[in-house]
Amino acid sequence: MTADDTGAPWLVVGLGNPGPGYAGNRHNVGFMVVDLLAERMGGKFKRAAKAQAQVVEGRIGPVGPGSRRVVLAKPMSYMNLSGGPVVALRDFYKVPTAQVVAVHDELDIDFGVLRLKLGGGDNGHNGLKSMTKAMGSDYHRVRFGIGRPPGRMQVADFVLKDFSGAERKELDYFVDRGADSVECLVTEGLERAQSAYNS
Repeated sequence: MTADDTGAPWLVVGLGNPGPGYAGNRHNVGFMVVDLLAERMGGKFKRAAKAQAQVVEGRIGPVGPGSRRVVLAKPMSYMNLSGGPVVALRDFYKVPTAQVVAVHDELDIDFGVLRLKLGGGDNGHNGLKSMTKAMGSDYHRVRFGIGRPPGRMQVADFVLKDFSGAERKELDYFVDRGADSVECLVTEGLERAQSAYNS
C-alpha cells in the first residue's frame, strides 16, 4: 500500500517569515513557491482553524486519478517556530510524516539550483530544526539554492535580505521550477522528481 492509499492529503509547507517586511527575503523563497502553487490551483490562503498558519486546500496534478489532494501551508509563527504549526496541521489533516514536504532556502546550494530529498539533517536552517524537533526528520524537502553570503556578510543578514537585482531577473523562472518540482514529487514520487529536477 502506498502512502496515497490512506486517502490523506499531502501537506506542502513553504517556510518563511510573515509580514510584508520579509516578503522578498531569500529566507522566504518557500512562501514564494507555495504562493505560486496556490495560484495554479486557483486558491487563496486563509487562516487555519487549528494552527498558527495560512492554508489552501486543493488538488495537484492532472484531472482524474493522477491528481493528489494537497494542503498548502505557510506557518505564521516566524521561521524558528515553524514546527508547532506544521505538527498541528499534520495532526488535524491526519497526514503521515512521509507526506509532509518542506520547501525552503538552502545556503549550501548555488542560487536557483534545486535538490529534493527525504529526511536528513537541518544544516543549521532554523525552520527545519524546529520541524525536526517537533516531528522527526522523515519528511520530504525541496531545497531551493540561494548560495553563500558574499565576503564577510553574516548568514543571518544574508538570508534576511532581498534577492539581488541580478537574481531577481531569474527568480520567477526558478520559483516556477520549484513549484513544478513539488507537483512532480506529489504526483509521481521522489525518484522521478529527483531525476527531473535535481541538478
